Amino acid sequence: MILPVLFISESDNKGKGVFTAQIIPSKTTIEISPVIVLNEKERAIVEQTKLYNNIFEWGENNMKAAIGLGFISMYNHNYLANCVYEMDFENETMSVVTVRQIEAGEELFINYNASFNDTKKVWFDAV
Repeated sequence: MILPVLFISESDNKGKGVFTAQIIPSKTTIEISPVIVLNEKERAIVEQTKLYNNIFEWGENNMKAAIGLGFISMYNHNYLANCVYEMDFENETMSVVTVRQIEAGEELFINYNASFNDTKKVWFDAV
């Protein structure tokens, strides 16, 4: 399920990103999409490819990885994100939920640290 008001477009200095054509209220589930789960060996292989920046750590011990289908892998990072993602290991899905009202035309962001307001540096910002 992806809200029909979402679309992919160019994002300032970040390639492509997910945007909304309409106002979305806070605490709205905007996407629930399946993932492809990779075991540890498969993850190691994918980490050597362009997909490295588009996978999520997966599983109770974060040793596996997941490739999000739908728009999941298209959300850009922001340390003060307007959305949060949730993982359902049993059903192999990920959901994206707004944490505040999103305005029409606004880009939707997740925080790659898994908490919408975690300011710990992520791998591509690390010095």
